[in-house]
Amino acid sequence: MIAAENEPLGCMELIVTTLSVLFFILTCPISVFFCLKIVAEYERAIIFRLGRLCGGPRGPGMFFVLPCIDQYRKVDLRTVTFNVPQQEMLTKDSVTVTVDAVVYYRIHDPLFAIVRVEDYSTSTRLLAATTLRNIVGTRNLTELLTERETLAHNMQLTLDEATEPWGVMVERVEIKDVSLPASMQRAMAAEAEASRDARAKVIAAEGEKKSATALKEASDVISSSPSALQLRYLQTLSSISAEKNSTIVFPLPMELLTPYLAKYMPIVPLPPKPPQLSSDLLNEQHATYPQQTIL
Repeated sequence: MIAAENEPLGCMELIVTTLSVLFFILTCPISVFFCLKIVAEYERAIIFRLGRLCGGPRGPGMFFVLPCIDQYRKVDLRTVTFNVPQQEMLTKDSVTVTVDAVVYYRIHDPLFAIVRVEDYSTSTRLLAATTLRNIVGTRNLTELLTERETLAHNMQLTLDEATEPWGVMVERVEIKDVSLPASMQRAMAAEAEASRDARAKVIAAEGEKKSATALKEASDVISSSPSALQLRYLQTLSSISAEKNSTIVFPLPMELLTPYLAKYMPIVPLPPKPPQLSSDLLNEQHATYPQQTIL
């Protein structure tokens, strides 16, 4: 299709081209203002003469067109950004999500962008929306939420490969947002909260286990020396008294009283035992007071 510019002009085309040149000469210098065109540094011009492609891209700067028979189209070479409309679709695990993305592209071949596709901008936008739906449909919800960069890179490669014949180069694709239904958000929040509670309980249990192990080792060390336990009690009493408490409850170890109890126990008289009632007397009291129970 592009090779048509090298084909020789027909007889009628030569005549029309000659008449256009004569018209330009006769109306010069007024026609100069209409035949000289300027394109900016970031633009290129594609000229069609009698419907045929005339040379390659022109610009930047000034170029000349013949009156009546030449048409030209400008192509912007700057990077273009557009939002992919929100796409509501099902993931691989049958979860409804709404995804939108941003695509950055630019024209790297102005000739192909004009000749090979009718509207490269609209075509790229529609292709981006379709590609986004296809990629999301082949991924699970977990992959969609945790592997956004990988999905965006795959989408960029797919778009770049498809738009290469159009002279369009996709520079970057970013997935902006993944929206979930409210019910799914509540379910995921409850699941995350339960998971955090379970981890907290496991950590607390491990802490209790380590604490019990440390206490056992400390008790073994203290039990080897009776005076160490008394020093620990005194240290506890010192720490409690530093807080200016009005009441201090201090446990007294029974081991300290054992020698005194063994010394004074024989001297302390035992309390008398209560008299025991005979069985006949108990039966007589039950007969007299049947509703009372004597213990």
